[in-house]
Amino acid sequence: MVKPQKVPNSHMKHTPYDGSSKPFTIGLTQLEPERWIEPDEALDFYLGEKARLLAASRETVFAAESGTEAAQRELLDFLTDYLPRRYPQVYRRENGAMIAGGRRVALDDDAPLVVAGSLIQDDLAVMERKAEEWHLTAAYVAFPSSWSLAEKFGRSIDEIHAPVPGFERGSRNADLIARMFDNLSPARFVERFNWAVNVDGALHLPKSKAEGIGAEPAQLTEDGTFIRIERQTLRKLPRTGAIAFTIRIYSDPLAALKNRPDAAALARSFVGQLNELTLPQAAYKGLVSKREALISALLSIAG
Repeated sequence: MVKPQKVPNSHMKHTPYDGSSKPFTIGLTQLEPERWIEPDEALDFYLGEKARLLAASRETVFAAESGTEAAQRELLDFLTDYLPRRYPQVYRRENGAMIAGGRRVALDDDAPLVVAGSLIQDDLAVMERKAEEWHLTAAYVAFPSSWSLAEKFGRSIDEIHAPVPGFERGSRNADLIARMFDNLSPARFVERFNWAVNVDGALHLPKSKAEGIGAEPAQLTEDGTFIRIERQTLRKLPRTGAIAFTIRIYSDPLAALKNRPDAAALARSFVGQLNELTLPQAAYKGLVSKREALISALLSIAG
């Protein structure tokens, strides 16, 4: 398989470690429908990475249960309407295809979810309610954040979240998520953010970063440390009742933080979030070994 490359020209568009999105909380906020998808100048790079991963190992990045075709098609229909209307300078329909940046994507040559994911930088997941629980029934995930599609596919939301501290079955967070999924209106879009810190800036990171609570301290360098931001959006599809996730990955070098006018404030806020993590939370995020060095680097940036 071709090794995925690092994202070029990162501009640190989102900084949820500024305190606006606390780790290990549900953290959903209202999203204006026009902000559903955020294409940028790296669109061709992301789509190229997706195409390579799909060609090299399709079963690694795409899976769909039988009977999910209607939900897949509904999501694709929404995207093919939204994208050229919202971003006519980037997307246009042309003879059974969509021009997406510099790429031509045929609209009927593959599973609808693969086509949909081939138009945008975001990964896509579809969850459907069956046997009284929400299950991951279809997904095109080229850029997982320390998990693999094989681990999560077909599982219920409780099973998916089982390794996450504070989100186990029966927890308050698990119950809140189930109720939110049940009650989400098709007219309401929501978004949430996650962040992680990695020593690899590649988009495709399927290997778990979790570590033991006794992990030894690691050395970090600014140029070799990457802040990985995950922007998720959720919407309920009105015809099928499925919930569609978009998952956009941003990978920002820690060194880029110094170039922002608000670098000192961001660094201090980031330190605060790192200090607040419990040991199990830090271990889940793979930060037991990195926390001390990361805090030192951030305090240096903060001046």
